[in-house]
Amino acid sequence: MAAAAGKALSPPYPHQGPVGESGLGRVSFLGARLPPEVEAMARSLRELDKETFRKLLKVAVSALEGRDCREAVRAIAESASLPDAQLAVLVSGMYLLLREALRLPTASLKQEVFKEDLKELRIPEDFIVDFATVAFGNRRPVLEATIQQRANKLPRIEDFKWRVDVAISTSSLARALQPSILMQMKLSDGTAHRLEVPAAKFQELRYNVALILKEMNDLEKRSVLKIQD
Repeated sequence: MAAAAGKALSPPYPHQGPVGESGLGRVSFLGARLPPEVEAMARSLRELDKETFRKLLKVAVSALEGRDCREAVRAIAESASLPDAQLAVLVSGMYLLLREALRLPTASLKQEVFKEDLKELRIPEDFIVDFATVAFGNRRPVLEATIQQRANKLPRIEDFKWRVDVAISTSSLARALQPSILMQMKLSDGTAHRLEVPAAKFQELRYNVALILKEMNDLEKRSVLKIQD
C-alpha cells in the first residue's frame, strides 16, 4: 500500500547529524534515509486523536495480513471526516513502518531501539506504545510469516550452459571471425533464455560486476551501515 518514493529528503530525520544516523548516532531501522511515506505519516499523526489512530493501525495490520481493507478505510473516512489524501498518507506510512520493523529479526532490532527511532520522528508516546505492541507482540509470528509468503521472489537459475562461438559466415563484416559467448539459462519458473554476448562486452560486464562487488564490500566495512544489537 505504500506509495512510491517521489524524491530523496535531506536531512532524513529531525535534529539529526550525518546522513543515515539518528540523534543517537546510529542507523535507524528504516534505513539511511527516511522514507517519504513515513515522514508524512509522522507529521499527520501529531494532529490525530487516539481512537482514529487505533482504527487506522488496525487497517494497516489487516493490510499486512493480506486482507482487503477498503471498506474499513471508507468507514473511517466517514466517521472521522478525514480527506482521502490524508488517509492514504497515514495508512501507507503505518504499513511501511511496520513492514520494515517486521522484516528485521528481534535479535537485530530491539524494542527499545524501535521506540527510540519513533521518538526521533516525534510520534506521540501513546502511539509509539501501540506500534511496539504490533511489532513485538503476540501477532508478530503471524505477520512475519505473511510478509515472507507475500514477498516478491525472483525465479532462480536451475540450469546454465555456455560456449564460445565464432561466426565464420555473417552478413556483418564487423562480426566475422569475432568470438562471442552463447549462454542458455533455465529458470525455476520454467522459462528458458538464450543470450549472445560479444567477448568484448562480456569482459566489460565482468569488470563492472567486480567493481560493484568491491564497492559493496567497501560499504559493508563502514560502521555507519552495520546493524547494531
